[in-house]
Amino acid sequence: MILLNRYIFSQFARTFFVVAAAFLSLYILIDFFEKIDNFMEAGKSFGLILQFFLLSIPFIIDMLGPILILLAGVISLGVLSHNNELTAMMAGGIHMRTIVNPILMGALIFTMLFLAMAQWVLPRTIAATNAIWYEDVKGMVPLGIFRNGRYYYKGKEGFYSFARPWPDKNIFIDFSYSSWSSDHKLKTLVAAQKAEWDEKGWHLSNGQVQTNINPNDYNTRIFAQQTFPFPERPESFFVPKYQSAELSLTQLFQEMFKQDTHSETVVARTNFYSRISYTLLGIPLLFLGLPVLLISYKKWGKDLSVAIPASCGMAFLAWGVWGALQSLAKVDYLSPILAGSLIHIIFGISGFLLLHKQGNQ
Repeated sequence: MILLNRYIFSQFARTFFVVAAAFLSLYILIDFFEKIDNFMEAGKSFGLILQFFLLSIPFIIDMLGPILILLAGVISLGVLSHNNELTAMMAGGIHMRTIVNPILMGALIFTMLFLAMAQWVLPRTIAATNAIWYEDVKGMVPLGIFRNGRYYYKGKEGFYSFARPWPDKNIFIDFSYSSWSSDHKLKTLVAAQKAEWDEKGWHLSNGQVQTNINPNDYNTRIFAQQTFPFPERPESFFVPKYQSAELSLTQLFQEMFKQDTHSETVVARTNFYSRISYTLLGIPLLFLGLPVLLISYKKWGKDLSVAIPASCGMAFLAWGVWGALQSLAKVDYLSPILAGSLIHIIFGISGFLLLHKQGNQ
């Protein structure tokens, strides 16, 4: 029986690496043609381009991890079925659970490797690729930070501070803009209850302007509505949204206890649990994918021709639902733990029951 486990596990491992190589090559090829123009326009060397795509490999493998595990398991069992090895093993009295166990063990081993990669490899490689893409190629130097529910930006001529409750809208609350002299003295301070931006400029409501008129005195003017020609546009502001992706699992866990506001804590908790849940997503997908293959083989006499498209569709459905749950968790409509585990519970239990049913038939 040990020989049988080794045979099935080696079949799973070989299939995993073949599928990973195929998906990785396709992804890099598409990504290369999408980004090569940006590298050429920025005048970057071929060495930097090669470095960028080589360092992208761990991130791509991590992103495709769940579907790689799913397809490796489904294809491995499908090959056994197609070669009549599955039928021979079951006719010899070997239970389906015994046949599936090495595949599930392989999925668990690769999942553990993904977790280790998320802890020790991804933070460095993602930080390097982000620096190359955003700073070297796009020229987007981080201008601001987010603290205590407010954004702080350093513009060309002054500093901005505001709350932005609707990130997809150019509406800013408790807005302030300050400019400083070369000797670090405040020249102008503009503060408003609300600010909106369009192509005509910045439209501020219910605010005041303080202007320095001599070293020790300021002139204050109150306004109800006024348009200001501040040099920056909202899209000019750059706070690195990818910062959480550059953190290891332990750093993400520590971030949950460092936040000052409830909203920041919720986002930090969601980032941690979502990273863990996504890495573990391949196992429940595999639990459901294996009985799908067995059912298609028994009903239609087809295995991989039905199981592979069905598995891909199931994976994309899981990605979509998982992403929607994470969005709900970040706005505090759903518990981060529940958002991270709901798909695993539903797919895992459904797959286990179907697999158990198929094994008893």
